[in-house]
Formats: sequence, structure tokens, C-alpha cells
Amino acid sequence: MPELINANPTIYTSKKSHRVITAEEEDENIEDKIDSQEVFDLIRSISDPEHPLTLEELNVTQLDHVTVDDNNDRIVIEFTPTIPHCSMATLIGLCIRVRLLRSLPERFKVDINVRKGTHQSEQAVNKQLNDKERVAAALENTHLLEVVNQCLTTANARGNISRHK
Repeated sequence: MPELINANPTIYTSKKSHRVITAEEEDENIEDKIDSQEVFDLIRSISDPEHPLTLEELNVTQLDHVTVDDNNDRIVIEFTPTIPHCSMATLIGLCIRVRLLRSLPERFKVDINVRKGTHQSEQAVNKQLNDKERVAAALENTHLLEVVNQCLTTANARGNISRHK
């Protein structure tokens, strides 16, 4: 068994979503705006690559760190690795990106960043996560894609929201 990078992470209590889905949101003929809560609901239940816990339970993702500008087709996600030297940071960001690529309309430009001051290589990680060619190359790696899909299995089971309008 490989040695864990963060063998004893702090576990946080998941907050229950208080989102009330309206009849208009249920109506497929009415296009409703995507908001921060909806995006957060898509990523909160992604499994950590190292632990059987979600990104929300590890406080890696938080609603306050999701910004959505539906009018300008822009989403910014900031995440916080559990430790400053986390070697899984790029993989976590890739999982977030793939979840959103599969769930949101293509019109959105999504920026995914490590929160400032929370990782020793934040600039390098951010560059990798926001470079289309690097992301595409990473997703061509069958083993890496398998790991990403495994992390997304829980997200798909817990928060299966997909909107391709």
C-alpha cells in the first residue's frame, strides 16, 4: 500500500443544500440561470483521490469559493488543498474540470485555481489546470482518466445534475 500524503486529514461536516427547486427550474422549456449553488452541488461530492471522503468533507471546495457570472458565461472555482505540498492538487482540479465539462453547457469558460497562499506550487498547478492542451493531454492518459472517473463516481451518484441546453 503506498504511503498516504495526508494520512490524517481534518474532516468537516457536509452542509445540506437548502436549495429549493422551483416549478420553473423543473420546466425544461424555460432556461434558468446557473448559479454558484448549482455549480457547488456538482463538485461538492467528488471523491478525494487519496481518501474515501468528498472534497466538501475535506473542505477542499466551499460554496464561497465558487463564482458564477451566467450573463457572461464565466465560472471561477477556487479550491484549497488539504496540505500546502499536496501532490494531488492537479488531479483534484482535473476532477473538478471534468465534472463541469460533463455537466454544464459548453458556453461557459471555467477557471479553476488553487486558492492563493494554500499550496507551494499554486502557479504551476493553476497553469496546468487552465491550459486546454495540457488538460486534453492529461485526459488522453487512460490510467489518469480512470482515476478521474473513479473520483467522479460518487459525484455522479450523489449529485447527478446535467444541463446541456
